Amino acid sequence: MSDNVLYVSFSAFFADLGYQTAIAVFPLFLVGILGASPSQFGIASAVAFGIGSFFGYIGGLMSDRLNDKYVAIIGNALIPLISLMGLAESPTVAVMLFAGGWWARNFRSPARRAMLVDSSTPSNRSTVFGFLHMLDIGGGVLSIAVLLVLITLGISYSKILLLTAIPLVISTLLLFPARKTKRSEEKVTVKKAVSDTKKSRSSSSTYKGIMIATAMYGFSSYSFGFPILTIDKASTPFLAILAYGLYLAVSAGTGYYIGSRKWNRIRTLGILGYMLSGLGTLVLALGYFFNEGIFSLYIGVALLGFGLGVIETMEPTLISFIKSIKDVGRGLGALAGYRSLGIFAANLIMGLLYVLSPAASYLYSAVVAVIAGFVVLFAGQDFEG
Repeated sequence: MSDNVLYVSFSAFFADLGYQTAIAVFPLFLVGILGASPSQFGIASAVAFGIGSFFGYIGGLMSDRLNDKYVAIIGNALIPLISLMGLAESPTVAVMLFAGGWWARNFRSPARRAMLVDSSTPSNRSTVFGFLHMLDIGGGVLSIAVLLVLITLGISYSKILLLTAIPLVISTLLLFPARKTKRSEEKVTVKKAVSDTKKSRSSSSTYKGIMIATAMYGFSSYSFGFPILTIDKASTPFLAILAYGLYLAVSAGTGYYIGSRKWNRIRTLGILGYMLSGLGTLVLALGYFFNEGIFSLYIGVALLGFGLGVIETMEPTLISFIKSIKDVGRGLGALAGYRSLGIFAANLIMGLLYVLSPAASYLYSAVVAVIAGFVVLFAGQDFEG
């Protein structure tokens, strides 16, 4: 664990400590306080998360041309726009502020990941990304615990949102001491040089497959605000937010555990990532349709968290092996860009279907996520990484 790995990972911890609180509050604030409908929340999520992924692609390109550290700092410094939602008095203003902060967050993410690629070796890269994900989402878990305490104390959503600026500023300050990345080419060993032509074709096929799969996964990627609204309707806001904490906690633990395993990365991503996410969403659909209660919904949430932990660890690790280190920002940015193709549509579709039936919206998402798993398994069947 180099200094850069620690600076970036703890910056991620404080960033999630801030904006994960805002994500949990956003649907309740937008729908419950400002009076927006679930379909309008779907549109807001599409604008924030869908277009935000496109900003991730731009950030990846810029990190290759400029310096990873500077791009990461610029994007991170603008995330507190999310906190200013606490001052909003209309749904439109709230959505604009949330979207702006989230776009900035996505803009800096490829550069931040590229800093970790530069600060690691192929043998420990998945462990480094697993460590990042553990601290990243670990900050989110703590944010939910703090949020539940603040709600219990009767603090308003507006004041809670404004308080999230504090950890977000700390997150940016932690990036300043990090060293600039060098992006020097990795040394090629004799073992790595064997069958270059075959591996090049395999890597190209795998790269295309991952991009197609992540785009399809994007079509299944809905804002967690939908499960929050579902559980809130079935129980209380407290249990709805607690479910988000469970989702993040499982994801954090999974990312660290999976990152330290030496399993086949393609099969891990396809089966334990995309397909398991689909299963989790299917459990949400069945739990709601058959009115099985809060326990079944929590099981679905936990499965979603496990799948997310795998995806957020394995996707960037695989891209770092496929792309040369000088182009890794472009590859990580493309990962975000391709997902944006689906996320925008997914939240619109989820918002429309949710009005008809939450079960129907979850069923749609589950089917698409499983298909994404089959795509990456087929495309990466010959990849050695």
